[in-house]
Amino acid sequence: MTDRQEPDRIQTYWETEQTTVYISPTLEAESQRYQQGNPKMNTSPAELQERYNEEGFLSPLPVLDETELREAREAFAKLEEEFGTEYTQYSLHNVHLQYPWVMNLTKHPRILQVIQAILGPDVILLDSRFICKYPTVKPTKLQESKTDQSKPDGDDELPYVAWHQDMRYWGIAGGPVLSVWLALDDSQKDNGVLQVIPGSHCSGMLLHRQATRPGNLLSVNQEIPEELVRVDEAVLCPLKAGQMSIHDGLLVHASDANTSQRRRCGFVIRYVPTYAYPTEDPDRPRKFHATELVCGVDQFHHFSNKST
Repeated sequence: MTDRQEPDRIQTYWETEQTTVYISPTLEAESQRYQQGNPKMNTSPAELQERYNEEGFLSPLPVLDETELREAREAFAKLEEEFGTEYTQYSLHNVHLQYPWVMNLTKHPRILQVIQAILGPDVILLDSRFICKYPTVKPTKLQESKTDQSKPDGDDELPYVAWHQDMRYWGIAGGPVLSVWLALDDSQKDNGVLQVIPGSHCSGMLLHRQATRPGNLLSVNQEIPEELVRVDEAVLCPLKAGQMSIHDGLLVHASDANTSQRRRCGFVIRYVPTYAYPTEDPDRPRKFHATELVCGVDQFHHFSNKST
């Protein structure tokens, strides 16, 4: 890690018709450098957007209250019972079209207020997916690894997400893609917290190649070569259940394997401004059958047919 000045950790509370953002340090012990004397301050939407544009992400941001979180977790538990955890690990894709409670999450007022501050008033929901890392290390092996300070056996094969940029997988031009990670569980270092390289979204699209390490959850099994990633500048984005982080589609990010005995489940939602549009790629046709106008007006209708 470097001694570079790190971004303030942001918690957002929206009041009356004028948007006010209070910024405070995170309470997560794993991100101690974000806890050093950051007094509360008011931030306008323009300043919030400026911070996001500079760093490429904001975290943590509160979204769900206790009741909303409990209801979402209970509803997700029913999906686990119905489909099994092997399926719910990564295959619950665009189920906002099937389940009203999931659609309601994509349109949650606290999410949309932040999204509009970044993308503007007219926003399209592009895609959604639940991602869960379930405990895979037996307690006995976990205890042994803590004792000898080594990784659990087989750690290199545990599910993880390689360094990548979301825009590599989206045929979108003309505007940014913004990704939300809404935590249904506490997300910490030992259960595979999101890691980001601040400011890396300013470097443009980086080379991606086939991943060599087994266990990569990315559907096309790609990764950015580590020599192109400023790994020493990586920061963790720990979240309490009910909080979210947001990041730009060009931000370099990853997450390690879950080596704890706790599930790490989150709801990923991707948004674009209405002026963005799908591009044609004959080598990899992309379909957008799940788009939805979530706020504002769509004057462009770039996703009317929802496919390229």
